[in-house]
Amino acid sequence: MPRTINTHLLFTAMSPTSEILAYDSNPPMLPKWLNKGDNAWQMIGATLVGLQSMPGLVILYGSIVKKKWTVNSAFMALYAFASSLLVWVLVGYRMAFGEELLPFWGKAGPALGQSYLVRRSHLPATAHYFNNGTLEMAMVEPFFPQAALVIFEFAYAAITLILLAGSVLGRMNIKAWMAFSPLWLVFSYTVGVFSLWGGGFLYQWGVMDYSGGYVIHLSSGISGFTAAYWVGPRLKCDKERFSPNNILLMITGAGLLWMGWSGFNGGEPFSAGITAAIAVLNTHICAATSLLVWTFLDVIFFEKPSVIGAIQGMMTGLVCITAGSGLVHSWAAILMGIVSGSIPWFTMMILHKKSAILQKVDDTLGVFHTHAIAGLIGGLMTGLLAIPELCDDDTTSIPGQKGTAYGGGIVQMFKQLIGAIFIIVWNVFTTTVLLLIIGMIIPLRMPDDELLIGDDAAHGEEAYALWGDGEKFDATRHETIVHHASVNAEDSVNSHHNQNGCHGVTIQL
Repeated sequence: MPRTINTHLLFTAMSPTSEILAYDSNPPMLPKWLNKGDNAWQMIGATLVGLQSMPGLVILYGSIVKKKWTVNSAFMALYAFASSLLVWVLVGYRMAFGEELLPFWGKAGPALGQSYLVRRSHLPATAHYFNNGTLEMAMVEPFFPQAALVIFEFAYAAITLILLAGSVLGRMNIKAWMAFSPLWLVFSYTVGVFSLWGGGFLYQWGVMDYSGGYVIHLSSGISGFTAAYWVGPRLKCDKERFSPNNILLMITGAGLLWMGWSGFNGGEPFSAGITAAIAVLNTHICAATSLLVWTFLDVIFFEKPSVIGAIQGMMTGLVCITAGSGLVHSWAAILMGIVSGSIPWFTMMILHKKSAILQKVDDTLGVFHTHAIAGLIGGLMTGLLAIPELCDDDTTSIPGQKGTAYGGGIVQMFKQLIGAIFIIVWNVFTTTVLLLIIGMIIPLRMPDDELLIGDDAAHGEEAYALWGDGEKFDATRHETIVHHASVNAEDSVNSHHNQNGCHGVTIQL
């Protein structure tokens, strides 16, 4: 028979005062509504999602680009993460989850006061009633403090902005990015969050978005594509040759992103319960399936498996399942992985090369395909495949929600489509307005002469103690000693640049 331990005697023996503080009737800072397991899981989830950005995407961005853009790409992610936190606690959180100002926006306000942060978390903040006066949707009150929800939702906000940055790597003026990122968070991201999660009109209408297929991925993909259009393209030579500078680090960053998705989707039920476990399992099933499908397609059409392609497939799987990870069967996660590994592959590898519109916009990492397309697919498939039992168990779902395949009717697919259209239109509009305004003050794109150099021109720093691959050699900057030089260094550099100045340089000795 299994042994049992008398915890009362154990704790009494260990405590000099014979007090069992953890189970006191009124312990300090331990209210009766607090569930330690849920609180711990929510903070772990926030940490996992934070690790996806820091250092996950910092490493991924710094390694997937050309060597001369390593520092700049990593810093864009680093800056976005830090600036997002201050914006979030000063005004952003309550614009996304606070009291209703407009049907799509909450009232701005700080989330810093102790009285606000230690009380029980709740959402939505504003109650909605039917015409007969009955409550339309009951308030959800997870068993952890408001502080846990603030930090968890911040991690979502930060990674959304960093994903957007993937579209403009390799040419956006870092000063323009520093101005754009906090403004986009306030005027674009918070609207999508409030509308779909914070009690806004799409939330009340019943549009399903479990962990951010629309709120995070569709918005980052559309805004990134829009930003890439207004910022302008990279140098021609950079577009033609933009191979990663470190494949192993790229895989490391991608691995942190994949494993961190356990917190991304597992933390959304706001409890360490059954739905969280299902969401985590579905997340990994879909990601693995999508990665394999993308890889097989690469082998079939290009005869070689691509590591970059495998990472893209992993990404589209993670993005696709996000909207419904806690709402669908695990066999449906396989189906979603097949679709997310094939349709974005087709749009990126085939359609992109034939479309004049897609060719005109220089989306550096293909965020439009991996996030906008995959996020849209995930949202629509969730509307089709969400099962009633899991919808009822999801604390943030409208009562009675279910997918079209389970009796939800075609109206649920229509709702999912309208929700996507709203996110697309709003993000195109706000991103365009913000960049046009910023562009009047700060150039959005770095000058060509600085684009030739890269990190050294943008930051005065370089990632590696090497030079070449497009950087403009400066003997005084790099403290190089050339013995018996027969050719002036600057002349040697200029003679080896092509018309775009993108070839490596050779110093003739």
